[in-house]
Amino acid sequence: MFLKNLKNCLVGSVAVAAGALSMFATPQIAFGEEKQYFPIASSRVGPYSAMGTGYYGAQIDYMNYVNMNGGVNGVMLTWQECETEYNAVKTVECYQRLLEKDGQRIVVFDTLGTPGAYAVINRMAEDNVVLAQYGYGRTDGADGRVWPWVFNAASHYWSQIAVKMKFMAEQEGGIDKMKGKKIVHLHIDSAYGREPLPAMRSIANDWGVELVEISIPPPGLEQQSQWLQIRKEQPDWVTFWGAGSGMNSTAMTNAARVRFPRERMMYVTFGAAEEDMYPAGDAAVGTYAVANALPGAEYPLVAAIKEQVYDVGKGNLNDESRVGSVYWNRGLGAAVMWIEALKNAQEMHNKVGKAVTGAEFRDGYEALNMTEARLAEIGIGGMVAPFSISCANHEGAGKFAVMQWDGEKFNQVTGWEAPLDPAYIRQLVEDSAAKFAAENNITPKVCP
Repeated sequence: MFLKNLKNCLVGSVAVAAGALSMFATPQIAFGEEKQYFPIASSRVGPYSAMGTGYYGAQIDYMNYVNMNGGVNGVMLTWQECETEYNAVKTVECYQRLLEKDGQRIVVFDTLGTPGAYAVINRMAEDNVVLAQYGYGRTDGADGRVWPWVFNAASHYWSQIAVKMKFMAEQEGGIDKMKGKKIVHLHIDSAYGREPLPAMRSIANDWGVELVEISIPPPGLEQQSQWLQIRKEQPDWVTFWGAGSGMNSTAMTNAARVRFPRERMMYVTFGAAEEDMYPAGDAAVGTYAVANALPGAEYPLVAAIKEQVYDVGKGNLNDESRVGSVYWNRGLGAAVMWIEALKNAQEMHNKVGKAVTGAEFRDGYEALNMTEARLAEIGIGGMVAPFSISCANHEGAGKFAVMQWDGEKFNQVTGWEAPLDPAYIRQLVEDSAAKFAAENNITPKVCP
């Protein structure tokens, strides 16, 4: 069982955060080795620290693991870390500080947050840096013709909300039974909390669903008035778009207080972690959540990292029980994509054994083809949905798995589910991207 002792988990997180308070943390690479430089724009401090320590800890763990096994065709990975506190302004500052090191420019940037992604997104093309939005960020970035340097893989918020509404419809007995139902979208008042609304409004309108939008000011620890409004509205479902274990657990305790059934709450991926559930205790039991990376320590790659990295005392987290948790596995999935893209770029540009440029890395990222066989070979088969990326489609799988919390762990209740009509969601993406292109005099890229 992950996070056996929440107190130990929180102590471990604080200890790791304290170690990250210096502006940069760098690995030791022998002089003369070929190197590829990566940035870690972490968020280990503040109300979102549980998310950041797990996610970025896994990325560092995986890069250490790759280096311990000879690098990427002999190219060793190096990185610097900068603390953003999940703050858009500080994310921009970190981007500028991390952009170059020892004459080498970063090839990818991962903000782990939609506000931060929006803050830097317009710099990507100019700087030749891939913005890797691992299941977050600006959704119409999935149209690679308008946003060639932006990738939503694995799967964006509009597909996620469509999968959630599909699940609700199945529980209600079909789409026809959704007419007249009421859904509250309870969300943090930020670009992240509002991001799913265009798709949600469109689907709700088509199905005859009444959508009630209720926002919560960051950091989201005060929710009493919002839950009193929910009690008054008496919705059939609540979709919760929160961030940080404090905000997420507070929602469940307030739901219990107003006697709203947790079996009618569906959490976003950023609320679908063990750290979000444990603080709420029994109030969390029954809550649904979706995942684009499933938890579990049984995956071969996770087990190998525990053995080769943690067993020799080089793990990034003080609390090893968090390895294999939701946030850690998500960070691992994101880092795996970086390394697979680097391998692709080396092969595509005849640079095996050499570092690549941002433009070359972008080509390698766009060529990702994570088949079931390849995921199994890496050691994460089943942990993430198989996907591929193309010139026009930068989303990837567009699939999510629904989980339910039983008080100790998440139980998977569906397979990797796509929206009822993926083409419908894709058209919303293309329409939004086309509107942005027209407003900003951008000529979309012509894809083969």
